Amino acid sequence: MTTTAVTATNVEPFALTDAEQAFFETNGYVGPFTLYQPEEMEQIWNRARRQVFDRSHAVYDIDMHSGPNNIANYDRHLDVPFLAQHVARPEIVNKLKSALGPDILCWRTEFFPKYGGDEGTDWHQADTFAMASGKPQIIWPETGFGGTVTVWTAFTEASEKTACLKFQPGTHKKMLYDEMKKMTYDLNRVNRTIKDGVRSGFFGYAYEELLIDPNVKPEESKKVTIPMKAGQFVMFWSTLCHASNPNDADANVLRLGFASRYVPPYVKIYPDTTMIEEYGAALSLDKYGAVLVAGKDNYGINRLLKSTTRGTPFGAAAAA
Repeated sequence: MTTTAVTATNVEPFALTDAEQAFFETNGYVGPFTLYQPEEMEQIWNRARRQVFDRSHAVYDIDMHSGPNNIANYDRHLDVPFLAQHVARPEIVNKLKSALGPDILCWRTEFFPKYGGDEGTDWHQADTFAMASGKPQIIWPETGFGGTVTVWTAFTEASEKTACLKFQPGTHKKMLYDEMKKMTYDLNRVNRTIKDGVRSGFFGYAYEELLIDPNVKPEESKKVTIPMKAGQFVMFWSTLCHASNPNDADANVLRLGFASRYVPPYVKIYPDTTMIEEYGAALSLDKYGAVLVAGKDNYGINRLLKSTTRGTPFGAAAAA
């Protein structure tokens, strides 16, 4: 199993403490931690979102109207300088070393917007990220399952009313879902489903279609909610059962999360495929590459990028 703890010396700044590492190993998540103050985060995002709106340097050519949580949100750290810097911040990376070791790739980022009135995200786990297309996007060399460590940063406040995350502690060591089963994409499901009394869906998919045993599923009563101020982040294994509350605020109140996903360099990224096919759209991986954010890549099995499409060097890659 790939979630075996990495021995930590805790000598680097921002590394997990022994207590934090023990909590992470047991529960599958740790945090929140403060990276930016709320006012700082607001100012940073006000500047950065102008570049996010400009897709002239984005690595994926896609219609911006491809659907809810459209995959045009993917991998903007590959062209937006602030996001490129954010994914490699030592406050994040030095904590990741406790789980992944000294050598780390950032292989995916995503924005997760929830507008006022939007449903919550349904309970789910991700091991290979094959759930939408049936094609594994990451494969660990060991037997068993691996997943990725996700760092989810609140770019705006995420309260219990405004779609904060929720976890099922300790569920990261056993998959309840078979990602190779087929999910059917239906845009008409969005914001129209109530599960266990909660407005909850999965961006046009029905995640329960992947349950290994339909009688064994995450129970809402066992949730732990994770409210966060703007500028805070939480890290968790993608194999942890996780979800989010609905955004019950007014229509003009946006909750915006930014997820960055990390693996060691020996994990195969997008093996045997040249496309991402999800949410009713398909993206070519021609311009894609992972980013080295810590240590070295001694394996050479994944394509790496050393700078953004705007020419900004990635810190770890430029120094390697």
